[in-house]
Amino acid sequence: MSENKAYRELTPYLERIMALQTAQILFEWDSETLAPVEAAPYTARAVGILSESYYRTVTDEKVKELIRVCREEGGLTEAEDAVIRELSEEAKQLDCVPAEEYREFAELTAESAVIWAKARKENDFDAFAPTLEKVLDYQKRFASYRAKDGQKLYDVILDSYEKGFNMENLDRFFEKLKETLVPFIRKLENSGTEIEDGFLTGDYSRQKQEEAARFLAEYVGFDFSKGVLGESAHPFTTNLHNHDVRITTAYSDHVDDSLFSVIHECGHALYELGIPDELTQTLAGQGASMGMHESQSRFYENIIGRSRAFWEPVYPRLQKIFPQQLGGISLDRFVHAVNKVQPGLIRTQADELTYSLHILIRYEIEKMLIEDNLPVNELPQVWADKYEEYLGVRPEKASEGVLQDIHWSQGSFGYFPSYALGNAFGAQIYFHMKKQMDIDGLLREGKLAAITDYLREHIHRYGKLKTSRQLLKEVTGEDFNPEYYTDYLIDKYSRLYGI
Repeated sequence: MSENKAYRELTPYLERIMALQTAQILFEWDSETLAPVEAAPYTARAVGILSESYYRTVTDEKVKELIRVCREEGGLTEAEDAVIRELSEEAKQLDCVPAEEYREFAELTAESAVIWAKARKENDFDAFAPTLEKVLDYQKRFASYRAKDGQKLYDVILDSYEKGFNMENLDRFFEKLKETLVPFIRKLENSGTEIEDGFLTGDYSRQKQEEAARFLAEYVGFDFSKGVLGESAHPFTTNLHNHDVRITTAYSDHVDDSLFSVIHECGHALYELGIPDELTQTLAGQGASMGMHESQSRFYENIIGRSRAFWEPVYPRLQKIFPQQLGGISLDRFVHAVNKVQPGLIRTQADELTYSLHILIRYEIEKMLIEDNLPVNELPQVWADKYEEYLGVRPEKASEGVLQDIHWSQGSFGYFPSYALGNAFGAQIYFHMKKQMDIDGLLREGKLAAITDYLREHIHRYGKLKTSRQLLKEVTGEDFNPEYYTDYLIDKYSRLYGI
């Protein structure tokens, strides 16, 4: 029990806030995995009511008064102080938004993901455009309510995902990536090195992919007594607390898509499973930021998961699951294939080298939508032009272009840069970890737990007690430095392609 009297009085409100969050998360999970299509507009009403209750609780005058008194009394633990900080910030964010608009937006996004999924399946951007326009309008309006004098709307939106990274910071970061990676990709394309990966596409049965997915999840460290693996159109991770963490994947004839999406989502899941009991089910019981969360998922998926050392002990098991497809494929051929650089249209299928260019495109488009008022109906054309400019490919249909991601249907403008930042955070952490342990040696011996334990000790256990930049400084001894990321990519792919 807290020594702070006001905090004890605040506790019932905090418990209600977490219960309402949990209920909404369950609806989101259900909507994206098992719920029938016709349920969407009816479920949206329930989500709207829950959202309104959440809003009313967070912005309650009694809650604000207790926040003030908590700080005056002092004597808060580190965790309690973090909870008060998060609650205070959430109250300020919501106070700016009219209650009825907050509920309307919650209902809209509860239904819009279903509208997006149908439009994507039917390659019909025009069917989704009116809904997207509404979602975008709400996000811009909310940002205008929250903006300080002179603050750009997109900077307001970005701040909710990664504090300390506004357009000025991100412009420099993405310019660094563009200047370094675009010419390097062209160099690889002209190297003459051919990597064959056709065997990754074909008749990979769903049943066998599910078997491989479960095996890999368990191997990486996903605890099925505290977690669930489901299926959704767009793979994602969500959690109710550290004893209920849920991941999904999607199955197709590209077997590497499902394999690596499982490893990616397990990286997210391990972060959430690593939140200590004293923090879980509190406002501080989540990852430090979306960027830090992505650093863990991309670390497991790419830095570890696409390495030869990772596959040495487990590739024979994969061959056993897919004997006809992979039985005659050597480990080296497999590792080269899953690291092949091939500029493409789909972000989730992108190779590690070109991936952040997909994010750059989305970042530039979001700036245009929010800062330059780009009309929504022009999105397909702008999207296609940018893909042709940066990656040399052009989508022919909406499902492989502007409709490929679920994020905007959920109102998640500003999220995409977190993926690229996560890549860079992960590379910086990896550079330091290599000084502390023999990562490849541990992987060859199948000792992933030692790697996860390190990350749990230095990152996961802190939840939101520390910011991403604080964690980076404590783990690596320096502030964010994207050169570790570009150096890592150039070194890895120079060796892979023999240049």
